[in-house]
Amino acid sequence: MAEHTIKNRYEIHKLTAKHLPWAKAIITHSNVFHSPLWPAIYPVNKTQRAYALFSACDYMMAHQIASGLSYGVFDTQYKFKRADSVATGGALYWDAEANPEATGEELLNQMDFPLVSIAMALDQFDPLDEARLGPLVEALPFYADLYHEFDRLDTREAASWKATAPGQVMLRNGTSTRADYEGAGVMKELAHFLMRKAAEEGFRAISIECLHDAVCHVWMNPPDPYKARLIVQFNIDQYKKEDESIPYPDVDQLASRVFVELK
Repeated sequence: MAEHTIKNRYEIHKLTAKHLPWAKAIITHSNVFHSPLWPAIYPVNKTQRAYALFSACDYMMAHQIASGLSYGVFDTQYKFKRADSVATGGALYWDAEANPEATGEELLNQMDFPLVSIAMALDQFDPLDEARLGPLVEALPFYADLYHEFDRLDTREAASWKATAPGQVMLRNGTSTRADYEGAGVMKELAHFLMRKAAEEGFRAISIECLHDAVCHVWMNPPDPYKARLIVQFNIDQYKKEDESIPYPDVDQLASRVFVELK
């Protein structure tokens, strides 16, 4: 049963353990090949980085799916590319050993499943274990720097945003749409759905970090009666390391932390 139907073609469903490899592939492919940020920071060896990131994000993505708060958009009219995929309702055919030099387009074609967009989330009261994020930071070293900068610039009193029990504050951590479905309008629909769902379940707020202008725009303009506040925003081309050097002066992309109050 669909949680929500979009435009008579797409359905929103809660993600389950079955969807883990698909969700990992979507977030990996989107970030490594199509993000306005990561390909600019890491322009070479993208395929090797994609394979590494796919493995490295396993813990983070599994934790978010297990939270029961992560959802995906499914294409009900999806046409499978391979007969083998039909039997299982979808399949992923990435193989780092057999195809180490695959192009981004080839990797996309090997994503033969109807999941097309994801919104990953977790309960702030049940956070990720930072010690287990080492492989992820190794695959995307600037990931850790980004979040340290968000936290450094966030001057709020902890009591205003910290959860003191489960079901209070949701952390949205990973928005990705497959490249072949960009422009279909599913990201906004999924974001608004998640806001309503969180409110229904009693959450008072959602916190999200946005590394894409379109995502920031959607979360800064939530549907009534929700209210969004821009907590932190900085441009990557102005980010300074501890030694005051600017590592990415040519990467003109805003990084934003947004806090949506649901009640």
